[in-house]
Amino acid sequence: MERLLGKNQELFYEDANSQLVLGDSMKILPRIKKESVDMIFADPPYFLSNDGISCKGGRMVSVNKASWDKLSEGQTQLVDKHKFNRMWIRRCKRVMKPNGSIWISGTLHNIYSIGMALEQEGFKIINNITWQKTNPPPNLACRCFTHSTETILWAQKADKKSKHYFNYDLMKEQNGGKQMKDVWTGSLTKPSEKRAGKHPTQKPEYLLERIILASTKPGDIILDPFCGSGTTGVVANRLSRFFIGIDNAEEYLDITRKRLEMEQHEK
Repeated sequence: MERLLGKNQELFYEDANSQLVLGDSMKILPRIKKESVDMIFADPPYFLSNDGISCKGGRMVSVNKASWDKLSEGQTQLVDKHKFNRMWIRRCKRVMKPNGSIWISGTLHNIYSIGMALEQEGFKIINNITWQKTNPPPNLACRCFTHSTETILWAQKADKKSKHYFNYDLMKEQNGGKQMKDVWTGSLTKPSEKRAGKHPTQKPEYLLERIILASTKPGDIILDPFCGSGTTGVVANRLSRFFIGIDNAEEYLDITRKRLEMEQHEK
């Protein structure tokens, strides 16, 4: 795989198809070669770690995930969250090819800021995908409807010359010969996909498979600036795409490394 990172950038892990970088995406993204990436999938912090409670496996648990999901002390929730979103989206735009596209997943806590940030930073939103979960955790407070969906925004550069890739025929074929709609239904991540370790917001492989097949071709380069446990990379490799993953937590990159090695072994 071509080295798209700066010469002085040390890699956490590298193989023929993947490069993993340990560090802050805000600092790493400017070191990646300009207009070198075909597609970006990002699952940024939702800033949900507010000392509340949730339900997992029938048990009451804390919603706190880690320091990466919290704003720093003294930061204002609204202003600094949006500033953060604009900054990382701006850096992603620089590394995207003119005809590339970006997918961003989020909940109501962050996705509206993401949508505005995309438009402010010169993107055009292509689709607003609703991922409907068939087995969401119950609502313990019983004071609102159960949260059972996430939104995934798909966007391209707002340049008239930009033409994103969409494998329309394949998506139609996978949907029984009918145009695929923007509501996708499926379960949460299977336990079998967490064999190498657990991440609190790990996305299921079928979700990334659809995204990658819809918007990339074999041999394309896919970037995940908050790669977590590496679902994007695992699926990218399985589908003969190249992958660059960035995360600031070594424990999660170690899970990604193990999953990539397991995927290679099982081929």
